Amino acid sequence: MELSSEDNLRLNVLLANRPQAIRIDESRLIVYGLSPRGEAKVVLNPSGAAQTYLRAVKELISGHILGSPGGYPVYLRRWTRMGQMRDQSLEQLLMLGESEAVVAAVGSPGLTPELARRAWWAMEDAENARRMLANPTIAASDMGPRLADYLVEYLPFETEHEKMMESVRLVLQPGLLSDEAILDLWRKAARKQAYLVGFLRARPDDLPDQPEPRADAEAIVEALAEELRAGNAMAGLLVRVTSAGGQGFLKTLSAVLAKPPNQDIVSAGFDLLRGYFSVLRPEGDPNVTIDALLADGQAFAGLDGPPSTPEVICILERLPDAAPDLAAMRVLSGTGYGLIRPLLPDPTTLGSLMRRKLTPVTDPLQAQIAQLLG
Repeated sequence: MELSSEDNLRLNVLLANRPQAIRIDESRLIVYGLSPRGEAKVVLNPSGAAQTYLRAVKELISGHILGSPGGYPVYLRRWTRMGQMRDQSLEQLLMLGESEAVVAAVGSPGLTPELARRAWWAMEDAENARRMLANPTIAASDMGPRLADYLVEYLPFETEHEKMMESVRLVLQPGLLSDEAILDLWRKAARKQAYLVGFLRARPDDLPDQPEPRADAEAIVEALAEELRAGNAMAGLLVRVTSAGGQGFLKTLSAVLAKPPNQDIVSAGFDLLRGYFSVLRPEGDPNVTIDALLADGQAFAGLDGPPSTPEVICILERLPDAAPDLAAMRVLSGTGYGLIRPLLPDPTTLGSLMRRKLTPVTDPLQAQIAQLLG
């Protein structure tokens, strides 16, 4: 389809002024161009079907920017195969008026703060904000707080729990939100397990409203002072767990597992536990049932035989009462999908039915958490 002479002229003038980015409002049939002086716009006057006319507009833009009306799909396919666009191509992507091109640009590790500003003008979108905040360069720039504010405002409209968890994790990066905004988000998290997971991912030992350290925390530090100096990582983890930060982590994780809405939240909680206690199980997820995991914890801490490692032996020599804590830590270091699989073969099971089916696993895990909470 041929463009009207008036539209053709106006679009060519827009392109001749070298816009920094182009956005097309397809519902209102308006082409916007971003320049250092502000926005310019071209109101289209289609002579036929709107979608066919818009395709012709995009071909004109692509031909001017890339030298070929069919250039954009080739670029996109190349980006998909390589996993990123060449940095020098990002500027061109933002001038095509294509949402897919903007997504390709914001996902590139070569994105600069200036290009992020242009991309955000071209397409304000929660997924784009998450992609850009995952880039340390963009998160540390002036764009960081702006993107974080958008994600916080958009959170009530998110429907997928993984996106909620990731949004909260990303906005809690240092310097993005004010202390007041963080506390407000924390208050909302009391009713949203996904928000709590986001806090636990972002700042496991620095949650708002920290509880007191465990009653014996100071005594543990004193008893294990020599082991700490010697670099005993298990001793360091026990000190961490009994500190105010560790107690806050466990208390919040217990709340997540008490009433998870779906299996995504359960898996995320298990991943957090396994990561927090990974020092005790460097090999990762053992992929075993809860009975095997509990038996392993007992054996590890020497509760039904000799202790399993020199580090455990050294701790127990100085702190004999630590065996139940070490057993609990070992159990929590092994939480994974192997605990869920036998009880929930259907990944779509959720809500109260899911929680009831998971009771044989969550109850013993809550008991281990309670042990560490004293």
